[in-house]
Amino acid sequence: MSVAAIIAVAVNTDVRREIIGLGTGPSEAETFWTEFLRGLKARGLSSVKLVISDAHTGLKAADARVFDATWQRCRVH
Repeated sequence: MSVAAIIAVAVNTDVRREIIGLGTGPSEAETFWTEFLRGLKARGLSSVKLVISDAHTGLKAADARVFDATWQRCRVH
């Protein structure tokens, strides 16, 4: 059985990267991403300005729904 495993990394005010979330789910559908991002927000994540990821439409839609941050495609993908 396949599952999606995701890791959220943020840059703090000291310009250091921190892992702020880890999640697993049945797929990377918009509903999964929305729940994951809402969980981060409930734990205190705020002032999200930029989301960088592959061109996954589920994440882009969830970002617009939860944070309304600017989205940018990852240069590695």
